Amino acid sequence: MENSPLQVLTVPTAPYPDQRPSISGLRKKVYVFQSKRNYLHNFIQSIFSSIDLRDRQGSTMVVGGDGRFFNRAAIEVIVQMAAANGVGRLIIGHHGMMSTPAISCVIRKHKAIGGFILTASHNPGGPDGDFGIKFNIANGGPANEAITDKIFQLSRTISDFAICPELRVDLKTLGKQTFDLENKFKPFTVEIVDSVESYANLLRNIFDFAALKEFLSGENHIRIRLDAMHGVVGPYVKRILCEELGCPANSAINCVPMEDFGGLHPDPSLMYATDLVDSMRDGHYDFGAAFDADGDRNMILGKQGFFVTPSDSLAVIADNIFCIPYFQHTGVRGFARSMPTSTAIDRVAKATKIELYETPAGWKFFGNLMDAGMLSLCGEESFGTGGDHIREKDALWAVLAWLSILATRKQSVEEIVKDHWLKYGRNYFTRYDYAKVDIDAACDMMEDLEIMISDKSFVKQRFAVEDKIYQVEKSDIFEYTDPVDSTITRNQGLRIIFSDGSRIIYRLSGTSSDGATVRIYIDSYEKELIFEDTQVMLAPLATIALKISQLHHRTGRSGPSVIT
Repeated sequence: MENSPLQVLTVPTAPYPDQRPSISGLRKKVYVFQSKRNYLHNFIQSIFSSIDLRDRQGSTMVVGGDGRFFNRAAIEVIVQMAAANGVGRLIIGHHGMMSTPAISCVIRKHKAIGGFILTASHNPGGPDGDFGIKFNIANGGPANEAITDKIFQLSRTISDFAICPELRVDLKTLGKQTFDLENKFKPFTVEIVDSVESYANLLRNIFDFAALKEFLSGENHIRIRLDAMHGVVGPYVKRILCEELGCPANSAINCVPMEDFGGLHPDPSLMYATDLVDSMRDGHYDFGAAFDADGDRNMILGKQGFFVTPSDSLAVIADNIFCIPYFQHTGVRGFARSMPTSTAIDRVAKATKIELYETPAGWKFFGNLMDAGMLSLCGEESFGTGGDHIREKDALWAVLAWLSILATRKQSVEEIVKDHWLKYGRNYFTRYDYAKVDIDAACDMMEDLEIMISDKSFVKQRFAVEDKIYQVEKSDIFEYTDPVDSTITRNQGLRIIFSDGSRIIYRLSGTSSDGATVRIYIDSYEKELIFEDTQVMLAPLATIALKISQLHHRTGRSGPSVIT
């Protein structure tokens, strides 16, 4: 307890026009937070002001981040402003670090009113990298659009913020720290907690840890390789997979969190998780997985680097969901995928007579369905998979789900995926990202595309490439009516659906001072099993997608920045 009450100040400030949170919160280059006066303070105050004072007073909130550069500096400001804004208790991860799934878990466990997640996900870190702040609500999931709109409007009119500038917290020492504040009847409490334990305990109640331990460290154990990419999930992998489930210590690589992620791009994809991809090629390891900076995205590999697409991973987990004890007890209420994700899980849902929901991109849409008891398993093509145990995608959960399936089926990753294709057919899927495109050119192209596909004459049009002919069956601008509360979310992407079920989807996925990102998603279904390269199989549809949009001509780009 401090000897004398700490002063609470009201500090004048001026608004910034660019603090609109996306589905991933507010993300900017680190230098923006560092160089613009009160930029961080304004956004944090806007979050606090969006919460009714009666709900805020004496409440509990959770704070943690992926350990990237500026994490600790931001936490200091959040603590000082939380105290000044009437919050009663903050729960903070040890050293200020906690994975996104763990934060969701802790919010729900302690009935907190929300939490601050300090991450820019799979974006690079370090002084020249990115930093982000995401606000999650009481269900443990991302704030919905009504809340983020309110935060943005407050950020545009903010004139002052409340802060307790002399308050200092020790992030290194576990336990409670209390502070007396000026004009406050109750002390302000900060609790530094073990970042892993609550989340690990949740997983123990979902999976059969005894069976997994035998599978991973018993007489006939498999060999696995896990790459934490120097993000926050490293300590979770070490504690849960190595120490508790018995994997050899050298199974886990890049497990020391670093502010710049060791110079790596913490994106669990074939392009960036090269340490894992290279180590899997020689066939020594049976199973591999990579995690992004904050621990919510995952990539699954089999022996010799056999790649499981996120869409196939979701479908395989759905088809084998009762290999996970949790679902044996709860049953399965529904499946869901984001609209751009391939339709592989749709076929599982149809065969098992389980309801399927197609939502816009963003985990908050899944969370609403889960809160209503309508959804058990969901995922996105952007390497996110999760269940209804929390309200965030969960990379370590996905890995344990896969290991549970492998342990039950006693087959390799490749055998399980190929059996799935034999049973349901195969979806070939790819995504082309055109980053840093001129904003005006991108918007003009999307507007012209919208006019074209909205014309009734566009339906039934035929496109021929080599010996393939595709006929348009349906085209629209995707909108989603939430079955829980009937809210409508519009303008979520342009869809062209062909008579054979193939799809081309165009989305403008964010704009910034660097330009816009245009994404083209291509999804094609083959009932008969064809072992052909994905890009070769999808080349005709890619040609059609570029022809319809005239993207290269309209944007001056000769090819995509990234192919997933």
